[in-house]
Amino acid sequence: MNNPIEKQYRLSEAASLLGLRECTLRKWATLRKIKVHKVGGATRLPESELRRLIYSNVIPAREVCHE
Repeated sequence: MNNPIEKQYRLSEAASLLGLRECTLRKWATLRKIKVHKVGGATRLPESELRRLIYSNVIPAREVCHE
């Protein structure tokens, strides 16, 4: 079940956690390879999408998600 109030990461923050560059995440968002949310003028990556990237082996697993 999805948490209706899940954490939203700034792209710079998500890129740092994933070991990627922010421009990579922006490009993936433009190409619709990842789902992002627009909050005001800011782009946010939901935690569920961060987990999807890790669990689908797109990104090597790191200590990002705590359960």
